Amino acid sequence: MKERLQEIRERALEQINSTDSLEKLNEVRVSILGKKGELTEVLKGMKDVEPKDRPMVGQIVNETRQAIEEVLENARKELSEKMREIQMKAEVIDVTLPAKKNNVGHSHPNTLALEEIKKIFVGMGYEVVEGPEVEYDYYNFEALNIPANHPAKDEQDTFYINDKIVLRTQTSSVQVREMEKGKLPLRMISPGRVYRADEVDATHSPCFHQVEGLVIDENITFADLKGTLVEFAKEVFGPETKVKFRPHHFPFTEPSAEMDVSCFKCGGKGCRMCKGEGWIEILGCGMVHPHVLEMSGIDTDKYTGFAFGVGLERIALLKYEIDDMRLLYENDARFLKQF
Repeated sequence: MKERLQEIRERALEQINSTDSLEKLNEVRVSILGKKGELTEVLKGMKDVEPKDRPMVGQIVNETRQAIEEVLENARKELSEKMREIQMKAEVIDVTLPAKKNNVGHSHPNTLALEEIKKIFVGMGYEVVEGPEVEYDYYNFEALNIPANHPAKDEQDTFYINDKIVLRTQTSSVQVREMEKGKLPLRMISPGRVYRADEVDATHSPCFHQVEGLVIDENITFADLKGTLVEFAKEVFGPETKVKFRPHHFPFTEPSAEMDVSCFKCGGKGCRMCKGEGWIEILGCGMVHPHVLEMSGIDTDKYTGFAFGVGLERIALLKYEIDDMRLLYENDARFLKQF
């Protein structure tokens, strides 16, 4: 028994000293000191030892266990320190290297302009309403007093899905859908993407955005329209902004007008921005045509209303002094970060 214990001790120390990882060290511990380990098996054989020799054998077993556990613990600490040093070297940080920058997104000029417009009109009590971009010809044209073969259809030539469905040319179709609901009075703006068969150049695109407004209530007059748009212009372009209305024709409004604002760049003196005229056209507007109200089931003896429409890109181009509409769609981060 004594020789066997000595053999176990020497073999254990040899295995411990040759171990180069904590995992292997644990395997040695289990094979020697575990429940089924060699030393444990020796203890199970104590019943076969003469009673007078048991104290001596027990002492030798305990000394062997303590010696092995002590060497195991020292080896564990030494290996842990080595592993820690290797880890520290592998995870060393060079603080002189330049930091990695996070690419943070930036709002598009169109988005910035739209958020400002929404804020202005919501502050006036308007509701923001959206509708389908693929629209029935009825809502896009007929319900807006533009019947088949009307010349205005040539001005708003669009993309047809079939003879009854088109890609909308204006967000006025959303206004018709709201008027048909009959929930009056009505104060709303309808922003969204629209489509027209235009050639791409510095001021035109086959796909662009509009923000159209509609108010229907009792005793609405052109004075209400003017007051609303004057406030809108001052909020967008500055408190010194002046406006003027020029007679125009739109099939869905009567009377109709185009609105100009005094050039916010030169104060109306004339510059490159306003092409020397001192005024810049920004939107079309007018009183809603009685026939348009009637087609949506609205009593024209009781209700009147006004409508207006502004190109979102036009506001963005003017406000941020961008001279080419195509820049808005190229998605060049260097360009977008300027705003």
